[in-house]
Amino acid sequence: MLWRTRTILLDRESISCQLESEMNFAAQFFANFVNDGLETRRSFNDSEEYDPFWQSAEQRRGSSKPDCSFHSGPCAKDGHIGNGRLGRRSTLICPERLKDFGAEEYLNGDVKVFETSVSEPPEVQLLSTPKPAVKKSSESKTTATAPPEHLRFEDISAAAFKLQQAGIQKTPCTYSRLSKQYGMEIFLKKELLHYTGSVKERGVLYLLSSLKQDQQRKGVIVATDSSFSMAVAFHAVELRIPVFVIMPACCSPPRLRMYRDYGAMVISYGSTAQDSINHARHLARENGYLCLEEDDSAVYLAGLGTVGLEIYEQVPKLDAVIVPASGNYGLLTGTAAAIKHLNPRISVIGVEPEDFPLLLQSLKTDSPIKDLYCNPNKKLYRDLMYHSLGTHCFQLAKKTVDKVISVREADALVAMLRFQEYERSTVDTEGAMGLAAILAGQLPELKGKRVAVVVSSANMELDLVLQCVERALVLDDRVSRFTVQLDDWPGDMAKLLDLLAREDVRLLDVCHRRYGDKAELFKAQVRGQLIYTQTQRSFSFSTTVYNRDNNKILSYYYFTTHL
Repeated sequence: MLWRTRTILLDRESISCQLESEMNFAAQFFANFVNDGLETRRSFNDSEEYDPFWQSAEQRRGSSKPDCSFHSGPCAKDGHIGNGRLGRRSTLICPERLKDFGAEEYLNGDVKVFETSVSEPPEVQLLSTPKPAVKKSSESKTTATAPPEHLRFEDISAAAFKLQQAGIQKTPCTYSRLSKQYGMEIFLKKELLHYTGSVKERGVLYLLSSLKQDQQRKGVIVATDSSFSMAVAFHAVELRIPVFVIMPACCSPPRLRMYRDYGAMVISYGSTAQDSINHARHLARENGYLCLEEDDSAVYLAGLGTVGLEIYEQVPKLDAVIVPASGNYGLLTGTAAAIKHLNPRISVIGVEPEDFPLLLQSLKTDSPIKDLYCNPNKKLYRDLMYHSLGTHCFQLAKKTVDKVISVREADALVAMLRFQEYERSTVDTEGAMGLAAILAGQLPELKGKRVAVVVSSANMELDLVLQCVERALVLDDRVSRFTVQLDDWPGDMAKLLDLLAREDVRLLDVCHRRYGDKAELFKAQVRGQLIYTQTQRSFSFSTTVYNRDNNKILSYYYFTTHL
C-alpha cells in the first residue's frame, strides 16, 4: 500500500513538471508570435507631438528590465516610411526619459522647458548584436569623410554621374526677360525647381549615397528649419534611411507638416535654433546616429559643384557667373572650382548680404572669421544666417572666386519683386542675391556680356512672401503711405479723395479717425495707402497737395513714406 502511494505521488510530480514545461514552451512560442506580428506605430497628426526617445506610461509601469529583443529598423523593410511612423527600431538606442516632472530650466529666449537627462540601462549581453561605438564629445559633429586640402575636378565629375543615376534633374538655364532692362544677357540657372526647392539637394543626396551601409542602417539626424534639413529629410526617406529632425518650438505648423509629409520623424525641442542643434548632437552622440551639418567635406562640395558643370554646358561663350554666398559657402566654392577648371577666363562673383558679410571680411583679413557680431533680420535671412566659413572653403574661395560683393536688404527685396513680375517665380532672399547685385548697379563691368545667375532656392513661407512684396513695392517707389489732418467739417473727406483722383493715383486703403494719437482738437486724422501710376509722382505728391490747398481744406499736412 505504501509503495502504491509513493508511485502515485511520483506520477503526479512528473505530470506537473511536464505540464509546466509545456506551458512555458507555449507561452514563449506565443510571445514570439505576437512580437513578430507587431504592427508599426500609429501615425500622429500635426497637433500631437511625438518623441521616439520618450518612454510611454505603459512602458514605465512594466518591468524595470530593458527589452533585449532585436528588431530590424525601417531601412531594412521594403516599403515607404509613412508620415510620423518610425517602425520597430533596435533597442540599442537608449530612450530619453524625464528626470523630474517638476524640474524646469531656462533655455535661450527665456522659455521654460523640462530638464531632460539620459539614463543608461544596465548592460545586457546579446548574442549577435554589435555594441555601438562610444564617440568622444569632440566628435559630436560627424561627417562622412574628412575635409580635403582642395576640391578636385574628378570628384565633381563623379558626383555629376552619380546624381544623374540617382534621378536629380538637370535644371534649366533660361534667358531672362530682364536682360534688355539691365543691358546684359542674363541666364537664370533655376535651382529652385528641385523637389524641395533648393540646390542643397545635390550635395545632400551625394552625401547620403556615400554613407556606409552600417551608418545608413543606424540613421541620421539634423537640426533647425533650413533648406539643408529639408533636403536631408526628403532624400533620407527615399534611400530608406531613418531620419530625425530636431526643430525649435517656434517653427510654424506648415513647416512641421512639410517635414512629416516627407516621412521624417520631427521632434520639437528648445526655443532657439542653437538649442535644437545642441540637442541633435547630444542624441547623435548617445545613440550612434550621424549628425549631419553643412560643412566643407569633399563629398558635399562635389555635389554642389555639379551646378558649375551644367552652367558651362548650357550657356556657350559665357563671361561671368554670379553665385549667392550662403550657408557654408559650399555652393560658391564648388561652382567656382568647376568653372575655373573648365575655363579660367570666366569670372566667378559671390554675393552675400550687407548685414553680415562674413566672406568679404575674411578675405580682407586673409583668415576665416568664425563669428561676426551682427543683428540681421532672422526671419528674412533664414538660410543665410546658419553659416560658417570653414578653412577649406576659404582657401578655395581665395583661389577660384574673382570678386565678392555685398547687397542691401532693400535690393534683395526689389529683386524678389522682379522675379515675380518678369520670371513668374517666387524666390527667397538667398535666391534673389544674384539679381540683386545686378539691379543695384554694383557690376557695371558686365554690361554687354553673357552672365549666368544661380537662383539657388525658393523656400519662403506664404505670409513672409506677402510682407516682402508689400515692402518691395514701397522701396520701388510704387506704393506710399500718407497721413493727413483735416478739419472736422462735412465734405472735407470728399474733397481730399477728389484731390487724390486728380493726381492720377489709386487708393488702396484709407482710415478716418476723429480721435487720433496726434490729432488736434476738432480735427480728423486720415491715414491711407496709395499706388502710383508713374514713379515720379512719389517725389512730387507732397508739394502738389500743398500748392493746391488754396481754400485751406487741409489745415495741417504730414506726408511720409515708410521705408
